[in-house]
Amino acid sequence: MLLENKVAIITGGSMGIGKGIASKFAEEGSSVVIADIADVEGQKTAWEIRKKDRKCLYFHCDVTDYQQVQSLVEETLNRFGKIDILVNNAGGIPGLGEESINGVSLEQWHRIIDLNLTSQFLCCKAVVPHMKERKYGKIVNISSMGAVHPPASLIHYHSAKAGVLGLTVNLALELARFNITVNAILPGPIRTPFWEPVAKAQKDREAYFAEVARKEVPMQRMGTPEDIAGVALFLASDLSAYITGDSIFAGGGLPLPVRNQQE
Repeated sequence: MLLENKVAIITGGSMGIGKGIASKFAEEGSSVVIADIADVEGQKTAWEIRKKDRKCLYFHCDVTDYQQVQSLVEETLNRFGKIDILVNNAGGIPGLGEESINGVSLEQWHRIIDLNLTSQFLCCKAVVPHMKERKYGKIVNISSMGAVHPPASLIHYHSAKAGVLGLTVNLALELARFNITVNAILPGPIRTPFWEPVAKAQKDREAYFAEVARKEVPMQRMGTPEDIAGVALFLASDLSAYITGDSIFAGGGLPLPVRNQQE
């Protein structure tokens, strides 16, 4: 198994991409700590993983609160004795609201930046000292295809996800001599609860997602959490031991242009 005897913290691991990563890491031998504020879903995911005879702990944590992040790290160390892997997956856009620069309030801007960028900084800040002491670590930051190839303007969210790429390369440079790798994944359209605010308004969800894929994705299908989990596994394992400061597009061919698929 690629992650045998490893310990991983996965933020936002209760649902969607985070759940896919947590499940994949557990299958590959890692002990998993899920950090989230979705307690019901988080406990369920942890139970599903433990049911497969894998070690998994759910920890309620608001990753925008540094004290809670520190408690998460301390509890993980108390329970498992080390932290090998950090996956910064927590994020999103709570509610739809305004998307343009004139429509986004300063309060909304700070909220989205804190959730999607500052949270990753705080988690790295809390975990890095332990990784440096052991001279080993794998940090995987989840960005978004929208950071470099936005399908529409979501100025606060896409700006935060672009900031994740800056955080990744700077931290990779700082930590390379400590044998700590820092890389990012840029998912394209992935079918998760992230899409729920839009999808619930559609009469035919399957037709809606098929149309999104046809218009936006060269491979003509929406991605799944498992698609991203495979990339995360590569970056969290020693298969990628000589890769740091890199960003991997995981968007079914994006940002390549979508071409007419007529035969």
